Amino acid sequence: MKKTGKAFSILYIFLCFAFFYLPILVTIIFSFNSSKSLTHFSGFSMRWYKALLENSEIMSAVYVSVSIAVISTVISTFLGTLTAIGLSRSRHILREWILNVNNIPIMNPEIVTAIGLMILFSSMKIEKGYLTMLLAHIAFSTPYVITSVYPKVRALDPNLANAAMDLGATPAQALWKVIIPVLKPGIYAGMLLAFTMSFDDFVISYFVTGNGVMNISIIVYNMTKRTNPTINALSTIVILVIFITILVVKLVPILNKRGKKV
Repeated sequence: MKKTGKAFSILYIFLCFAFFYLPILVTIIFSFNSSKSLTHFSGFSMRWYKALLENSEIMSAVYVSVSIAVISTVISTFLGTLTAIGLSRSRHILREWILNVNNIPIMNPEIVTAIGLMILFSSMKIEKGYLTMLLAHIAFSTPYVITSVYPKVRALDPNLANAAMDLGATPAQALWKVIIPVLKPGIYAGMLLAFTMSFDDFVISYFVTGNGVMNISIIVYNMTKRTNPTINALSTIVILVIFITILVVKLVPILNKRGKKV
């Protein structure tokens, strides 16, 4: 019975992994297909990657996605980390109220957030385009950073900063040299969430953009309306970027620990 149960568990896990990762593997394989077919692999070719690089509209979308993801990640990580640290020293009622408000964008359906931001920008008469997309990405990324960093802040010894200042550190030095290093795991997790959510966001970006400004997700959506194998090459690059981001976030703490031991 135990062997049967173990075999069933292994089979179940295998099927789950196949369900999640097989479509990604198929997309990667067909990005190297020499023909236009999305179902029959004719032979290996870099044809669609070449077509991707020669398409100015797609390259513009890549620039928009990467630049907005990087800028919004940096700003939201900074704002979210400082907010999480500030919440730890706030009154209980104020802290709980802010945390509940912070959870609203996370629990909200994206379409509701998108419409709300679209109405906000329209009512403020802000011309929709790159700036509105950037502001929207900062707005929906910051709550995730706060959620990732705040548990680490709560786990800190409340006297740590005071001890550092008693030893001669200024408040700024206590923050950057004592508190921030301890919060690094939470900050890295928040950065990863902010970057990946910004990089592949579609719904919110679609509602707040304008003037021909499109990110990768909007381009992919437009490409699905017609048979275009370039979408496989573009999707593969997106998968690769996200994989590298996760790898970097995982490796940096390990390398830091090894550096300290040396």
